Amino acid sequence: MRQTFIVGGRRTAFGKFGGMFKDVKAVQLGAASIKGAIENSGITADQVDGVIMGMVLQAGCGQNPARQAARLAGLDWSVPSETINKVCASGLRAITLADQMIRAGEADTIVAGGMESMSHAPFAIQKARWGSRLGHTELTDLLIYDGLLCPFDDVQMAVHANRVAAEFGISRSEQDEWALRSHMRACSAISNHLFEEEIIPYSTTASAIISMDESPRADTSSNKLAQLKPLHGPTGTITAGNAPGLNDGAATFVLMSDEAALQGGYQRLAKIIAHAAIATEAPYLATAPAIAIQKLLRKTGLSLPDIDLFEVNEAFASVILTCGKILGWDEEKVNVNGGAVALGHPIGASGARIVLTLIHELKRRGGGLGIAAICSGGAQGDAVLIQVDG
Repeated sequence: MRQTFIVGGRRTAFGKFGGMFKDVKAVQLGAASIKGAIENSGITADQVDGVIMGMVLQAGCGQNPARQAARLAGLDWSVPSETINKVCASGLRAITLADQMIRAGEADTIVAGGMESMSHAPFAIQKARWGSRLGHTELTDLLIYDGLLCPFDDVQMAVHANRVAAEFGISRSEQDEWALRSHMRACSAISNHLFEEEIIPYSTTASAIISMDESPRADTSSNKLAQLKPLHGPTGTITAGNAPGLNDGAATFVLMSDEAALQGGYQRLAKIIAHAAIATEAPYLATAPAIAIQKLLRKTGLSLPDIDLFEVNEAFASVILTCGKILGWDEEKVNVNGGAVALGHPIGASGARIVLTLIHELKRRGGGLGIAAICSGGAQGDAVLIQVDG
């Protein structure tokens, strides 16, 4: 059977909500990461057989944002492009879908990743077309409605995270401690220039070039985190400090069949070994990455000690702690350079970002096996196993 290699990958820096990318559209960020990934791979644009980009908040963005991003990146009109929405798992699903296409012989070279501008999410007047004939009406915040709200229970994701944290006996202080770890490790990685290999600089103006994530805070502390109020009621444990921010950014890869990579002499950054997807009951969103990892390990015949590193999206600090309770993993293998609590969580892009970060850290350590995993709205989980050679 054909195998799939990642031969290039780049991301933009991740900006805060209303921050450095507030005037930059998601498709512009996506285009920058597509162009950067292609340049990093060494292929030419005419070798691309297709583009798959994840994006969640598509309202008001125009038809097929992936197609727009591909064209902005300079790809030809003849390159098919599609946008997928699996909520927070969109960027990771784009990668695994590309892998499936390549393994099936449908393509040799696919550009895949994710993009999001949460700063550009619009408001909607949902009853305006037929019903708002007289008087006041209601605005719906589509950032929350399409991105953060459970459609089954009509509550935000943080409510479910609170519930699961309580069931698993995870305290507020434990979540704050993980959040502090995330920020300190991300800030250390930035100080040591570890993310520079991942990030393609983006020019917002002639004089402003953005190449550093905006959210990590070197000045945070346990005391500062402890002073923050819970997001949903006085008994809750989820706060703005142990949850990720709302962010803007993009991350993209070039994936190629083993035959095409070998024939062209392209770098092989990582090999995709296998992937798995699961779904569970809506309130148990925080358990989904662990269940996906368990399925992936069963599928490959591996066990936790066989895995050198894990990158798991920090949808909340409690997600990582919940997964740790289920799996019993070594925390020193998990999110070693910080995670989404510090770096940010542009929801359509995060699934791709964690794979990119995982590849580069495995490379720095001389290679090995790594798993990237993520939960998504509706209580689904996706995980991918990659191998990086030394």
